[in-house]
Amino acid sequence: MAKVMIMDHPLIQHKLTILRDERTGSKEFRALVSEIATLICYEATRDLPLREVETKTPVAVAKTKIIDGKKLAFVPILRAGLGMVDGVLALVPSARVGHIGLYRDPKTLMPVEYYCKLPADISEREVIVLDPMLATGGSAIDAIAQIKKRGPKQIKFMGIIAAPEGLAALEKAHPDVEIYVAALDDHLNDHGYIVPGLGDAGDRIFGTK
Repeated sequence: MAKVMIMDHPLIQHKLTILRDERTGSKEFRALVSEIATLICYEATRDLPLREVETKTPVAVAKTKIIDGKKLAFVPILRAGLGMVDGVLALVPSARVGHIGLYRDPKTLMPVEYYCKLPADISEREVIVLDPMLATGGSAIDAIAQIKKRGPKQIKFMGIIAAPEGLAALEKAHPDVEIYVAALDDHLNDHGYIVPGLGDAGDRIFGTK
């Protein structure tokens, strides 16, 4: 089974409470999504490989460590995943960014792909897929399947809120993918929305209806 981490850090939980509040406007909502993404990314990158180098300080030569290899690629699922990009790039500014465009068919609730642009050297990178909401799991499953065709070193999924149904579906489809989210909510409603959730993340990030 996939490794699943539900982030219980007090700062994440505090920010998530404000994020859920229906009174929180788009400007503050965007800032909170970015901040939560930074905090989750800190944990999701804990196992990045390191190598030892020598660094000359003003006092002496020190044996220090840097990240080894080609580092990371972040792949947000459009459009809500875009809200997490600035937050993760604040932590790893040298990372490459790909994009996968998916929308959910309102009748079948299945993902429909309309765009996929990934870094040319993605096979040499570790990939973290970004999407605030893991609802049915369909979009994440499809996006990860597309990325796997390019043979990356490793894939992780980073979200903010997950439904039990989506988490189970993603674990079943991609048991090799580590999953990092800030909260596991109760269930999905008949429209495929997470309950209690926070509404439509894309609409709240971009101020649309």
